[in-house]
Amino acid sequence: MADHFETPGAGKTIDVPLTLTPGIAETLTVQLTRQLRTAILEGQLAHGTLLPSTRTLAQVLGVARGTVMVAYDELLTEGFLTSRVGSGTRVSSGISSVPSLPRAPGTFSTARWLRKASIEPEVSPASVPGQIDFRVGQPTVAPLSNDAWRRAWRRAAEENLPGAYADAAGDPELRAELAAYLRRSRGLLCQADDLIITNGTVQGLHLIAQAVLQRGDAVAFEEPGYRLARQVLREHGGQIVPISVDEDGLEVATLPVGDSAPLLVYTTPSHQFPLGSRLSLPRRHALLAWAAQHESLILEDDYDGEFRYDTAPLPALASMSPGQVVYLGTFSKVLSPALRIGYLVAPPDLRERLIARKTVADYHTSWPVQRALAFFLQDGDLDRHLRRMRRWYARQRSLLVLELAAAGPLAQVGGLDAGFHLHLTLSSPVQAEAVVKEAAQRGVQLTTLRSSYLNGPGPEGLLLGYGGLTASQIVTGARNLVMVLQQLSV
Repeated sequence: MADHFETPGAGKTIDVPLTLTPGIAETLTVQLTRQLRTAILEGQLAHGTLLPSTRTLAQVLGVARGTVMVAYDELLTEGFLTSRVGSGTRVSSGISSVPSLPRAPGTFSTARWLRKASIEPEVSPASVPGQIDFRVGQPTVAPLSNDAWRRAWRRAAEENLPGAYADAAGDPELRAELAAYLRRSRGLLCQADDLIITNGTVQGLHLIAQAVLQRGDAVAFEEPGYRLARQVLREHGGQIVPISVDEDGLEVATLPVGDSAPLLVYTTPSHQFPLGSRLSLPRRHALLAWAAQHESLILEDDYDGEFRYDTAPLPALASMSPGQVVYLGTFSKVLSPALRIGYLVAPPDLRERLIARKTVADYHTSWPVQRALAFFLQDGDLDRHLRRMRRWYARQRSLLVLELAAAGPLAQVGGLDAGFHLHLTLSSPVQAEAVVKEAAQRGVQLTTLRSSYLNGPGPEGLLLGYGGLTASQIVTGARNLVMVLQQLSV
């Protein structure tokens, strides 16, 4: 139903169109309230304008009088209208109108607060329904003991909900359990007070960058490397300095020295992302010596450090020289990315800065999730879960490598020492983008190495994450991939 009403105001007649549509999600009352509010804000109804009585307007619009009464009451409450006995209902005099300026066809203005360039997070492509998804970083929850998980949550639910904000550094019991876990699993001589609970590795990097980076500060970063971490540091003004990696990890000898030495060094020494190499022990010592000489801070992202195969663990950098290293860990791969729980261990002077910025960011990480995880660790369920996960991923890895062997010299497998992804280096003339496109036609989703490089496209290669796949999916996906490689090599 649509109509106009004319009402005298300030010596002239005001013609305001009102269009009410019954039967849609927005009720008639909400439609009328919104349209009257807009007419006032845009100056169609001037200050002091006398509105029709509720009875009159209801008759004109063909609606119940109650509909108009509720709309008027809402606008009276919001301050758009005033009403006095004997004077009727008028537009308030204190409302500033915001005229709606006409725009030329095809032109749009940008609000002043949107003038800063937007960003597009560098994340993996979304999963395509129905395809076998070899995306990297997708863990499985299949080996998780549901009984243990539910027991931890029941214990958390039995506690009284706090009536105040919690410690910004994180739940003390969770930090204590994590410190004990890191001491026995990674050799970190840390205590509860050395840890800060975060919403994941990415938030940890944000906090560090806010605390130490000034625009233009150099940040040494693995090339190729973890795209999202690189983007976080760039967004906070870091000037990325790519440092090559090889089979022994970061090439420490190529780090700039003297006045050009980077303020920060980001590295994934346990399982280099994406190539899968480990930072050798001599290079670990060399990196720490370089950092001490140049007063630089090392950001140790212990990516996939929990999942090792066939090799003994090397000491974490933070265990070798804790005053020079921020150690970053997460539950995203150990349990699930859905938890959004991570942690960091930082030198004391920096830790106070990080806690202050964590407070500003979100006060603290979710209390119930922290409590449930504390109980999960306390009962020994995390250690048992990790043992099951290592066996699970080892079987998945062996199966995938076995199936890929049929590709022969067309694809060289690498990055097998840890984690739950591997990479394939393709032989000429096979091109990675062509493989991705053709494999998608066969129901297999793949990722190239290209996006992990900052400078140039890098070698022709693919990343295959096998953590979230079943054995049958791995077999089917790998066999289809081998057929694609053979087809494109002809």
